[in-house]
Amino acid sequence: MRLLLVEDDNHVAAALSAVLARHGFDVTHARSGEEALQALVPEGAGFGVVLLDLGLPDQDGYEVCGKIRKRTSTPVIMVTARSDVRSRIHGLNLGADDYVVKPYDTGELLARIHAVSRRTVPDETAAPAETSLHMGPVRIELPTRQVSVDGSVVQLTRKEFDLLALLAQRPGVVFRREQIISEVWRTSWEGTGRTLEVHVASLRSKLRMPALIETVRGVGYRLVAPAA
Repeated sequence: MRLLLVEDDNHVAAALSAVLARHGFDVTHARSGEEALQALVPEGAGFGVVLLDLGLPDQDGYEVCGKIRKRTSTPVIMVTARSDVRSRIHGLNLGADDYVVKPYDTGELLARIHAVSRRTVPDETAAPAETSLHMGPVRIELPTRQVSVDGSVVQLTRKEFDLLALLAQRPGVVFRREQIISEVWRTSWEGTGRTLEVHVASLRSKLRMPALIETVRGVGYRLVAPAA
C-alpha cells in the first residue's frame, strides 16, 4: 500500500518511514501542507492512506485535512498531541477518518492504518436489503452513503456513516461495543473503544440530535428512533 506521510520533522519521518517500510508500506514523505496537497494530485495519486501530523510549518493541520478531503476520498489519519475530545471531533468533522494521539504505540498506529484501509475496500458480495432507512426526520441513503435531517444533507465521514447505518438497521436494539468495533472497524483491538466514543459524540453533534444514539452503560449503544 502507498502511504503519504505528512510530517515536518525529518528525524521523526525517517524513523517512522523505516518502521512502515518494514511492514510493507511504500511511504512518500511530505514536509508541509503544500507538499502534501501537491502529492495528492491527480485525485488521491494512488495513496491508500494519508498520515497527517497536525503540527505543520506552513498551514494549520486541520485546514490541510479539510483541503485533502475536498480533493480525494483517501482515508486520513490525524496525528495530534491534543488529547481533548473536542479537538478530535473537530478533525473528524473536517473529514478525517481516524486519529492517534502522541505519544503513540507503533502497534496502535499500524492497527489504525489497516483498519481505515479495510473500510475503503468494497464488498462485492454484499447487497443491502434496503436502499434507504428512515427514522423520523433522519433519512439514510445506503447506495449513495448520504444522510439528511429534515431534508438537509449532513456531511459524515466514512466511519461515521458506517456506524450510523449499522445502528439504524435495528432501531432500539442494543449493539455491544465489541460488535460495533468488529463490524465498523473490522478489528477486535481493544484500543478502538475510545475512537468509538469520539465517533458517537461527533454523530450526535453533526446530526444535532444528542438523544438519537443512547449509551447503554457497560454494554454499548442503541439508536432511539425519533418521532416523525
